[in-house]
Amino acid sequence: MSQATGERGGAPSFRMGFREFVGLVAMLMAINALGIDSMLPALPAIGDALDIGNDNQRQWIIAAYVFGFGSTQLIYGPLADRFGRKPILLISMMLFAATSVLAAFAWDFQSIIAARVLQGVCAAASRVLAISIVRDRYSGRQMARVMSLSFIVFLAVPILAPTIGQFILLFAPWQGIFLFLALFGIVLVGWAALRLPETLHPEDRRPISIAKISSAAKVVIGNRYSRGYTLASTMLFGALMGFITSVQQIFSDIFHEVDLFPLIFAGIAASMGVASYLNSRIVERLGTRLVSHTALVGFILCSAVHVAVAASGHETLLTFALLQAATMGCFGLAGSNFGSMAMEPVGHIAGTASSIQGFTSTVGGAALGILIGQHYDGTTLPMAAGYLVLGLVSLAIVAVTERGKLFRGHPVANETVS
Repeated sequence: MSQATGERGGAPSFRMGFREFVGLVAMLMAINALGIDSMLPALPAIGDALDIGNDNQRQWIIAAYVFGFGSTQLIYGPLADRFGRKPILLISMMLFAATSVLAAFAWDFQSIIAARVLQGVCAAASRVLAISIVRDRYSGRQMARVMSLSFIVFLAVPILAPTIGQFILLFAPWQGIFLFLALFGIVLVGWAALRLPETLHPEDRRPISIAKISSAAKVVIGNRYSRGYTLASTMLFGALMGFITSVQQIFSDIFHEVDLFPLIFAGIAASMGVASYLNSRIVERLGTRLVSHTALVGFILCSAVHVAVAASGHETLLTFALLQAATMGCFGLAGSNFGSMAMEPVGHIAGTASSIQGFTSTVGGAALGILIGQHYDGTTLPMAAGYLVLGLVSLAIVAVTERGKLFRGHPVANETVS
């Protein structure tokens, strides 16, 4: 049983220090951001090479990866709870490298979509295992702090990913980006193989059985905090996916500033990093609820202003960048806290819980994001409106989950509710 805060008692001996641990967790989380965001500058080139005529259809190159990533998280949790975190991590990252090479040899729209789905399927383990490994060692507000610090390092990847993709395109065709992803996966395999011990306690190993998985699923779904904050996270992730699927077209079609895309995208992502760092400094003092609920209200207000600007026809590159940065800052404050609150009451089945929560938020968010993206009409209004609607729905879910008592700074002892 874990302690209320801090490192779990009796954890396996660790050969890596705290900073290296945070760095590895961050890279596991970042592999998916890299798999998505490095693609963005290459979408026109991929579309031309594979005869994808409809610009909105290119969004599926992003969405296919996310659907593959989300749909198989239900598998990795039980596997990790049975066989341990490390062997599942090593195998999945090796397969990620292999499917990245496969994607580099795609010859038409169907083959690139199939390869991207397989990439996502293999990468799904990283999300489940990153959260499970952290939960094996930490709980409560300490877990939220570790996740926030990991999120800061992780955000360096989406900040740099479009620039990395564009840089590769200066010297190689779009296939070079997929080969870079393969190399990244191989590096993670080597790092984890050499430095990461098994974090799952022997007494926490669970045999794979339909009855036990169903029992664990009932706990995850039945707990109102696990259920509520997972659904709230789904709404916010849907808004983020709406931005990612639309942003390349927005810079190309509306602002005609493709060259500025990596720089401004980096600035928007950096606002999430600043917010996550701020969260790591204040969350233990103020509590996850007070910080995240306040941030969610800010997310809604920023989205409402963006809708007003877009609807009035006064959208410019400057207003877009500033409003998106403010909105993503609020997202950064809310996101890691929602995830921690969803996991807190189900830490004893962390692998399965992370799988179910990840499947729900990722697949649901991807579906909502592609819905927003497919409504792209040459303006920023569909994206801004999607943010506002999903923010309001998320707030309603949180209000129901907390039974109307928002903004509470719970003491540590009350953070775990079963």
